[in-house]
Amino acid sequence: MSDHTYTPSSKFGKWFNDRLPLLSLSAHFREYPTPKNLNYWWTFGAILTFCLVAQIATGIVLAMHYVAHADLAFDSIEHIMRDVNYGWLLRYLHSNGSSMFFLAVYVHIFRSLFYGSHKSPREIIWILGVLIYILMMATAFMGYVLPWGQMSFWAATVITNLFTAIPLIGESITTWFWGGYAVDNPTLNRFYSLHYLVPFLILGLVILHIWALHVPGNNNPTGIEIKQPSKGTIPFHPHITIKDLFALLVFLIIFLGFVFFSPDVLGHPDNYIPANPMVTPYHIVPEWYLLPFYAILRSVPDKLGGVVLLFASLLILLALPWLDRSKVRSAVFRPIYKQFFWLFVIDILVLGYMGAMPAEGTYLLIARIGTAYYFLHFLIILPFVSLVEKTDPLPASISEPVLTEKDKSDVSE
Repeated sequence: MSDHTYTPSSKFGKWFNDRLPLLSLSAHFREYPTPKNLNYWWTFGAILTFCLVAQIATGIVLAMHYVAHADLAFDSIEHIMRDVNYGWLLRYLHSNGSSMFFLAVYVHIFRSLFYGSHKSPREIIWILGVLIYILMMATAFMGYVLPWGQMSFWAATVITNLFTAIPLIGESITTWFWGGYAVDNPTLNRFYSLHYLVPFLILGLVILHIWALHVPGNNNPTGIEIKQPSKGTIPFHPHITIKDLFALLVFLIIFLGFVFFSPDVLGHPDNYIPANPMVTPYHIVPEWYLLPFYAILRSVPDKLGGVVLLFASLLILLALPWLDRSKVRSAVFRPIYKQFFWLFVIDILVLGYMGAMPAEGTYLLIARIGTAYYFLHFLIILPFVSLVEKTDPLPASISEPVLTEKDKSDVSE
């Protein structure tokens, strides 16, 4: 990408920019050359940035009133909801914000898979994105524990117990998480500390993610590199910022619809009951956005096997740029891959539903089939399709698919 220089007009601006070139950086973001054919699926990067900032901001205020103690945590949530000025709003923004955050990140991930944004030269961008996603899952799970309701307590018990299956070090890891020999007050304190800390680590990775993006530049729906930046790109501001703001407004309408009209619909009823170590809920489930991986975890009767599959299902995403070897990026021009892409989306939805069902009978059988297909998609289907697929002809430029015949002749001249 071309370099962008910016010279402040005022003496103070020049003095400041020579010592800390933030003004030059802001100019780069305004003038950053962006493919002119980006559609609204590319607005979810800005939406995710908003979600992260909103979660950190509301989380900091909630932390001022939350009490990380097994005897007081549940009541402190009630105190926030009833006694803190606009505490109910902050709590609902934060709890529903996590669901909206994951909804946006899933759209962002599947958009990348469809248009080939994980392919060379954007492998580092993809890897950083997967690491952000894994940390989001860890942060969300620890946040789920903090209300210290029935589902919080037993979800922490079930998930932390999984680490005992790891040979040699499993018991030590579990004891450290627990802070003792059972899930109790030290466990809650550890989860609270990590839930507060990890989002700032995510923020650092997001900065690296954006930085890495600005090296090769954005991918686009055609998946082809721009040969003539002067004709194929537009400045990021105001063209892309206006589109991002419009998409964010639509997203906020949906988000605030949940907050004001159905704030508890995404939660589990058992989590509105104080934690009781003596009473086990009938069916222990995590939040909806973790259900596909929960189904994978439970699809194996062996505890160690389930843990291995769970981590493998996440780590395999890091290898995706090298598993999908097709030289054509976008699924728009890959007829066979496009069909398997939608089968994969259906598989994830099925696994999510199975994760919410009891691990028995037909549900368990379907979860096992879905798990097998998940790994089959990455390890067998993608490499094979990359070898045998006959792709459609690529356009000469990113503008060609929308040009009229007259426009094409003008471009060729």
